[in-house]
Amino acid sequence: MLIIGLNAFHGDSSACIVKDGKLIAAVEEERLRRIKHWAGFPSESIRYCLEAAKVQLSDVDIVAVNQDSSSNFWRKVAYGIKNRPSLKLVDQRIRNRKARRSIPELFEEHFGEGSFTGEMANIDHHVAHLSSAFHVSPFERATVVSVDGFGDFASAAWGFGNGTDIKVEGKVHFPHSLGIFYQALTQYLGFPHYGDEYKVMGLAPYGQPKYLDKMREIVRVHANGEFTLDLQYFNHHKKGVSYSWEDGVPAVGTLFTEALEELLGPKRDASAPLEQKHRDVARSVQAMYEEAFFALITPLQERHGCDTITLAGGCAMNSVANGKIRRQTKYNRVYIQSAAGDAGGAIGAAFQAWHQNGGQRDFVMDHAYWGPEYKDDDIETLLLEKAKELTEAGCIVERIEDEDELCNRTAKAISEGQVIGWFQGRLEWGPRALGNRSIVCDPRRADMKEILNSKIKRRESFRPFAPSVLEEDVSDWFEENDAVPFMMQVFQINEDKRAQIPAVTHVDGSGRLQTVSKTTNPRYHKLISSYKALTGVSMVLNTSFNENEPVVCTPKEGLDCFLRTNMDVIVLGEFFLKRGSSEI
Repeated sequence: MLIIGLNAFHGDSSACIVKDGKLIAAVEEERLRRIKHWAGFPSESIRYCLEAAKVQLSDVDIVAVNQDSSSNFWRKVAYGIKNRPSLKLVDQRIRNRKARRSIPELFEEHFGEGSFTGEMANIDHHVAHLSSAFHVSPFERATVVSVDGFGDFASAAWGFGNGTDIKVEGKVHFPHSLGIFYQALTQYLGFPHYGDEYKVMGLAPYGQPKYLDKMREIVRVHANGEFTLDLQYFNHHKKGVSYSWEDGVPAVGTLFTEALEELLGPKRDASAPLEQKHRDVARSVQAMYEEAFFALITPLQERHGCDTITLAGGCAMNSVANGKIRRQTKYNRVYIQSAAGDAGGAIGAAFQAWHQNGGQRDFVMDHAYWGPEYKDDDIETLLLEKAKELTEAGCIVERIEDEDELCNRTAKAISEGQVIGWFQGRLEWGPRALGNRSIVCDPRRADMKEILNSKIKRRESFRPFAPSVLEEDVSDWFEENDAVPFMMQVFQINEDKRAQIPAVTHVDGSGRLQTVSKTTNPRYHKLISSYKALTGVSMVLNTSFNENEPVVCTPKEGLDCFLRTNMDVIVLGEFFLKRGSSEI
């Protein structure tokens, strides 16, 4: 059975393909269209998935979408009768629905008439999220939780997974949402773009939770673990907040009201300098989120008597909160897949459809390398085409077929403080670069953050960089000894090691851990091992291979990024390029 899973008509549009219960390929549309968080119908992602599986659309049995407009139908009706939303809001929702052509129609437009003859499966948004984590986890039984902005009139869902079955036990419905709370406060702090919440998370350790009491006026946590918003501070439920989800950059209008500014003071303009107050607000927002999050998941552990949990939804990207789960609850094992947000709903829709049709569990997602890959011969062809440009740029190109030598040369360059573009294998699935489309550097250098920001990234100075650590050496560096292959949890670095790796140690002594396994990424593991042999440090600094754009996908995009920035070296497959004075 072939199933295509889609996250369509929303930010981070994506597609995957599942064959007989095993994932074959997955990619986000932004990587192919080169527009961050691209929203719309993911036609290019679908095309890639079909090519990776070596099938035609006509071979596909089911297309599963992480949206079901019939979900929570009577809740919607009751809310509309009780609250009578403005005609402007209703008209906007109707227009948005009408503007969306059906998926079969879009298949005909992009792939030809009669290209798809299978079944359509509409999967509830949060059921897709729950499936996207539980059904690909190593757990046979687990508490399952999804928390995000909104999807199918709900913002959170929870329950229990057992084998192929997920039983949903409860939901938080529109208009209450922890995701909307965090997004609205992100806008208030002067970060206006879709997906900017991670900036607030990075800023929070620089402040104190001085505004937590006021946050508790905005978010009310109840005795049963559920939460509600004080709606006087929000716009999303009562007037036409503008949303743009079609064929481009997703955009969301202002979500907060003047009442929020009366409570917290004037909002920060995006161009204004950051003050200590903004840092304190950020810390208070994070503290409020954690308070509500733990109030939700802690009673579920007691109810289920199970020490495993899987998380999904946009809020599951909050790696700071995730890293505290084992310390603050009785959960001992946590699984969050690499695309926990809406992109991951494509995988959840596909696996839920598989299990609804009687499929059994026979797959664990233990790595994130599901996107396009390129052969060394393809890279060689590109370099020959670019030979004149590379010569003019003073680049030296070598093909190093011996993997040990390739990794040793790269590790030496890292140890010398050089900035390396590392382009290998299949593109990562999800927002994190995990060693195949990464920029890697020396974590020992206190000035490496400034070097990276001046040479390439040009991003806010308060945002941390992450360490990639050999899986077998985690306990040498971190207080928690756990496999975290997807960089989804922040742990405390051992106090006696922090001074040794200042470039990846955040101001509060933490680091957003990625563990690197010899089994799932042998070349990246070998690179870090080579660096360890030189320095005694079994990690490298890892950040995404891009410059204010989606993470690079193709060798050409990687090479272009190298040439227009001040990166020192790029390793494209077997090819080692460095800036120098000699001709090719």
